[in-house]
Amino acid sequence: MDAGWSQDDIDFRQQVRDFTAQNLPVDIRDKVISGRPLQRADHMRWQDILAQKGWIAGFWPQKYGGCDWTPAQSYIFQEETTRAGAPWLLPFGVNYVGPVIYTYGTEAQKAQHLPGIVSNEVFWCQGYSEPNAGSDLARLSTRAERDGDSYVVNGSKIWTSMAHWADWIFALVRTDPDVKPQRGISFMLIDLNSPGVSVRPIRSIEGAHHLNQVFFDNVRVPAENLIGQENKGWTYAKFLLGHERVLSAEIGKAKRMLERLRGTAEARGLLDDASHRQRVNTLETDLLALEWTTLRMLDAVMDGSAPGFEASVLKLRGSTIVQAIAEYTVDVLGPDALAFDPARLEAETNDPAAEALRNMGIVSEFLFQRAPTIWGGSNEIQRNIIAKHALELG
Repeated sequence: MDAGWSQDDIDFRQQVRDFTAQNLPVDIRDKVISGRPLQRADHMRWQDILAQKGWIAGFWPQKYGGCDWTPAQSYIFQEETTRAGAPWLLPFGVNYVGPVIYTYGTEAQKAQHLPGIVSNEVFWCQGYSEPNAGSDLARLSTRAERDGDSYVVNGSKIWTSMAHWADWIFALVRTDPDVKPQRGISFMLIDLNSPGVSVRPIRSIEGAHHLNQVFFDNVRVPAENLIGQENKGWTYAKFLLGHERVLSAEIGKAKRMLERLRGTAEARGLLDDASHRQRVNTLETDLLALEWTTLRMLDAVMDGSAPGFEASVLKLRGSTIVQAIAEYTVDVLGPDALAFDPARLEAETNDPAAEALRNMGIVSEFLFQRAPTIWGGSNEIQRNIIAKHALELG
């Protein structure tokens, strides 16, 4: 099958492949490929390399520090870097709040916040979910009340990835409790060094610390940190979620994980067994189908269409396929998976030669991959979106 890449796309793919091979630090690549947890320094070191190249926000307009990449180039960049073992390019600044700011923000907000994102000097996190508002985000209750030239914010956000590393948080807050829930929400930028902000760690099932609960206790936020119009935050939130779900297929990552699975199974002699071959081949077929679905949507986007329910399809299938690959890889490890020890894994992440640590990294990755079917709108929510907008049910 011919994906129809232009010669410019083919040349760009080779450029990304060569750059990643020459510049991705070996120790970081080894951590990623073996599934071991990354530290802030690992992410920042790779993102510094991309920032120096001018590629950390390649799809942004040039006037804001980007390269004006086409959607095809953005896809190629993500696929090639993640397949090669590069860390996930943390999306909170580059993919999420940055486009919201340059699309809906004031000139002063653009001047204040965009340069720090493209230089990798300012770290952002996302304040959406709350203890009683996850997939039903419109139920959020964190309040922001206007007081002179500032807002006073009270409430909390939960499952906030990397908040303990972040400098700023972009948050949805309720500014009008007396209207339809979606109409009373605003989009606000909050300095995490502000008095009254506290961050409490949450360790996830694999034992790593990347989640947090963030508390706001009478936090004063300058009114100039409001994005767009008050009570119009739901519009900006939907714009952001469209960016989030388009990225969720993770084709390059899935290919990398499938290659590791096939190698692990072959090394253990399991591919001589027909049932094991069939299971690996089924995963490969599912991934190929997802890749072509992604390319079809990419082709439509290149023609000017905006992704609708198709983004939910990518999120749904991307998360379940990666989850299935991770699960079967642990099955292939068999008894070697039982040695999993989060404390040892975290303490010895700089010992790539240890086979036990590599196996534990695979188990850690398997446990972590339970989460993508929940974040960004649970897969149950995505099925409802597909049923309503694609199948016209309900």
